[in-house]
Amino acid sequence: MKKKFVIVMSAAAVAGLLAGCSGELSNEYVTVTQYKGLEVPQASGSVEEVTDEQVDQMIEGTLSTYAEREEVTDRAAQEGDIVNIDYTGYLDGEAFDGGSAEGADLELGSGSFIGATDDYAGFEEQIEGHNPGDEFDIQVQFPDPYNLNPDMSGAVADFHIVLNSIAVENVPELTDEWVKENSEDSETVEEYREEVRAALEEEQQAAVDSELASSVQSALLEKIEIKAYPEEEVNEQITQLTDTYAQMAEMYGMELSEFLESYMQTTEEDFNAQVKEAAQTSAAFDEAVKLIAEKQHLELSDAEYEEKALEYAQSAGMDDVEAYEEQVGEDLLKRVILREAVMDYLVDECIQVEQTDSSAE
Repeated sequence: MKKKFVIVMSAAAVAGLLAGCSGELSNEYVTVTQYKGLEVPQASGSVEEVTDEQVDQMIEGTLSTYAEREEVTDRAAQEGDIVNIDYTGYLDGEAFDGGSAEGADLELGSGSFIGATDDYAGFEEQIEGHNPGDEFDIQVQFPDPYNLNPDMSGAVADFHIVLNSIAVENVPELTDEWVKENSEDSETVEEYREEVRAALEEEQQAAVDSELASSVQSALLEKIEIKAYPEEEVNEQITQLTDTYAQMAEMYGMELSEFLESYMQTTEEDFNAQVKEAAQTSAAFDEAVKLIAEKQHLELSDAEYEEKALEYAQSAGMDDVEAYEEQVGEDLLKRVILREAVMDYLVDECIQVEQTDSSAE
């Protein structure tokens, strides 16, 4: 079977192509051989009708985040409760690594801890029936195989448990009152359901748009001929990328080289080479973006930039644009906003092609 590409385009797009192909754009760093009418695979995703079940699931998930925990003192633990426990695990009378904790929250019935086997009850079900303050021992058997620690596969372990407290989570009911208090756009349950439905539809559309934009970006990169790299921009992006990973390493309490080897399975030398390549590609892409923006008059005015910058700041939970610019860097923010404007233009101008299986040549 060979692949056949069927062009999917509107009559207006056809007319635009017949009117003439876009010319090259060039500066000292890059030449863009084509940017209008880039052919890209048709997005595999689609925006489908959101079902009532999907709306219900979304609402249930949202309501659960507003649940309030209430301590229970007048009964024993049961499935669905959240218990707070101290526990110590023993193998042949010796405490083993990773088998102990203090003040651990556990939802009974969640399956988070060791489950039942043919011969032993599960960890969680053996806590059921005990009261706050109880101190007791249980015996469980690790599954076989046990992927988290193969050495423990099938092992029988004893756990000493202290049941500190029992609590339940009270999930609020979806009412008009709850909606008024927690939604900025709706006042009734029915309005809120439509708000959720619209949000799910937007989510689907965003996924399709993101896939298409990624394809357009890849297509444009193939149409960029590189003469030289803007050294200052490349070095700036290398610094930004390296700093990002250094901060991640710091979060783990590691040096960058140790983090790269442990979590990314790469050496610092290979990492530096990859960062340099990524920075060069990004810098060349930005040069192409500048050329297209200038040719198509896509540069933003000061007012348009401020409006976009505020959108970015607010999406990051900030209302102070100056503070946001200082945090992310004004130059980087301007590049990102210009990229967005150009990508929107290129997506509108692209030609999606549907790939189908066919035996035809």
